[in-house]
Amino acid sequence: MKPIAESELVLNDDGSIYHLHLHPEQIADTILVVGDQGRVQQISQHFDRIEHQVVNREFVTHTGYIGNKRLTALSTGIGTDNIDIVINELDALVNVDLKSKVEKREKKALNIIRLGTSGAVHEDIPVDCYLASTHGMGMDNLMYYYANNSFDAEMGEAFHQHANWPEDLSLPYFYTGSIILLKKFSDLRSGITATSPGFYGPQGRCIRLPFSISDLHEQLNTFEHNNLKITNFEMETAALYGLGKLLEHQCLTICAIIANRIQQQYSKDYKKTVSEMIPFVLERLTHG
Repeated sequence: MKPIAESELVLNDDGSIYHLHLHPEQIADTILVVGDQGRVQQISQHFDRIEHQVVNREFVTHTGYIGNKRLTALSTGIGTDNIDIVINELDALVNVDLKSKVEKREKKALNIIRLGTSGAVHEDIPVDCYLASTHGMGMDNLMYYYANNSFDAEMGEAFHQHANWPEDLSLPYFYTGSIILLKKFSDLRSGITATSPGFYGPQGRCIRLPFSISDLHEQLNTFEHNNLKITNFEMETAALYGLGKLLEHQCLTICAIIANRIQQQYSKDYKKTVSEMIPFVLERLTHG
């Protein structure tokens, strides 16, 4: 195989991957990703021992063990653009020989679980519950830049028929999460997670600027396909599921619901909800 050009697969002087500043041996096969740097320590405090701690920009990585289970906790920062960096670089760490810059013949599949916070778009989803994402609905345009896409075309067409989506915006795309990982959380509420390219206008929040889709929440919460509904908003899952699917990794998002956008409610103590979600997920991953 032809080596990947140094301008395309950028490494640091010490041979680590450019943004994450990691070497292959510094990550586990099971990786928990969070947006907030501070939540990495909230995860690793449950480790029995920590092997590696690496910080570069917003990307903080802790790798260690719970019993015999090796785990990595990694902060991605916010948004699908950061997910693009993180997933591509994690894949390169396990599926490219960084010294020769040649793709490996035998590929490794990672388990990547996002622990996030999110807002519900249905009245009956209570604040402070946990929700598993069966699908990611991309309201951004990231995945259109990649060839050989495997969108859920049937779900996408159903949404396009349902919604009065503006012609000057990218059509939302849909990707499925890992069925294998989802089975570990089959007792949780689940649904389609809408991934927006912003926190304010793209999620229907108006402070001083009006937004272009005045009935956005209604278009989302009235959609149903194969008994699945769009349940919540956040800013990363569709990219995680899309890149994971194309690169053949197992990906799942579990979110703490800290707001209900329809009832205009916000968690009284979202930090407590998140701190309780972390050991709940770790228990399922290490003993489930």
